[in-house]
Amino acid sequence: MAAPQATADSRPHRASLLTVTCLGQFMVLLDNTIVGAALPDMQRRLHTQLTGLQWIVDAYVLLVAMLLLSGGIFADRFGRKRVYLTGVAVFTASSLLCAVAPSLGWLIAGRVLQGIGAAALSPASLALLAAAHPAPRERMKAIGLWAGLSGIGLAAGPVAGGVLTDAFGWPAVFLVNLPIGVVLLLVGLRRLGESRNPAAPAIDVPGTALSVLGVGVLTYGLIEGGARGWTSPVILGSFAAAVVLLAAFVAVEARRAAPMLPLRLFRQRLFTVSNTAMVVVGFALMGSSFFFSQFFVYVQGSSILRAGLQTLPVSLAMVVVSPYAGRLAARHGFRRVVTAGLALAGLGLLTLGLVHADTAYAAVWWRLTLVGSGFALAMSPLTGAAIQAVSPQEGGLASGISSTTRQIGAVLGVALLGAVVRTRQSDGASFGAGLSSAFLVAGAITLTTAAFTALCLTKPPRASAAPPRPAATAASEAP
Repeated sequence: MAAPQATADSRPHRASLLTVTCLGQFMVLLDNTIVGAALPDMQRRLHTQLTGLQWIVDAYVLLVAMLLLSGGIFADRFGRKRVYLTGVAVFTASSLLCAVAPSLGWLIAGRVLQGIGAAALSPASLALLAAAHPAPRERMKAIGLWAGLSGIGLAAGPVAGGVLTDAFGWPAVFLVNLPIGVVLLLVGLRRLGESRNPAAPAIDVPGTALSVLGVGVLTYGLIEGGARGWTSPVILGSFAAAVVLLAAFVAVEARRAAPMLPLRLFRQRLFTVSNTAMVVVGFALMGSSFFFSQFFVYVQGSSILRAGLQTLPVSLAMVVVSPYAGRLAARHGFRRVVTAGLALAGLGLLTLGLVHADTAYAAVWWRLTLVGSGFALAMSPLTGAAIQAVSPQEGGLASGISSTTRQIGAVLGVALLGAVVRTRQSDGASFGAGLSSAFLVAGAITLTTAAFTALCLTKPPRASAAPPRPAATAASEAP
């Protein structure tokens, strides 16, 4: 539906809209990378083990992954401004809860609420921007700015996290969200216009509930399996429950008239292949990034501030390379660019598996750069391929599904690679050896996926490979 009338077309209004939406998405993306720098301090002050750190990250990512699609529909049905500002309020309040959390349990609860806020805030911000720019060329430019400016949060996170944690302790990485959130609420209430789509489909409550429970129980089993024992009744029961819940999810989605996840889209090979590869991108990128700061602090003896700076090449490479990925895909085709990107990232991860306590940083930074550059090359073309595989009317849905599959991969990556580290340690290996094994596993899976996409990722029969729509690039940078 058209954006708010009258003032919606004025330049001042659009400038305010762009500022508010970019700043909101910046806050979400900043949270993606700033927390990683604070994990070693959290472990020390909260007296938790690796399992606790995994829950701190996955509690947030899990809720984002499972609620992202519903968040977009919610915004269309009930008002994009209303849902956006509600998301900002929830994200800001939960950031305060995280900062003052007296225990690990309270911190995880705060992270769950943060995930709910981000899942409302992010798609609503993009919907607000798109509705205010009905002309395709103007919309393209606005969404490009949204993706680029908010994406700075990815690069700023490691540095900001290192500085704040080193100076004030880990609560500071959450307190930084408070002034941003307050400004967004004050400005947004006055400057944003309301818009909605009365024809938006109904919220798929059963599908959403089953997906959250199914992936949540699976994540529980993967994270807790190392501590409780893989054959313990609780862990075996969680895996069995996950199978039942996810099977029920598929059955429910197949029968609903307006499902959260239309299974028919997966009949398109291009759509299925691109989303499968996107799961691996989330798995390897988030799963390995979870350990970067820990490697520098615990294995190489860096300070938290220095470790934050040392991890910067990954996010910086992603910010620099991402804008060119769509252009390269348009010129050379999805398959070549995605395959090259995954191969580059896989090689970077494999070489990271060879570093050790005495490896000089001069021999480490370029490996991190390979990882960031490779995944940046793959992400937006994969989303673009998914969009090209469906009808133009379903492009937004395809983009949202692509973001969701990446987030699901991220949840599994943190859980599974953490399990690899714990298993190696239980066999008597050092923490550094466990990290090396995790990086090697992530690299091997990524390289295997590169070969898979080289064989299977072809152009759709209805059109030649075209530049991913701006929404695809933006969605690939979503939380």
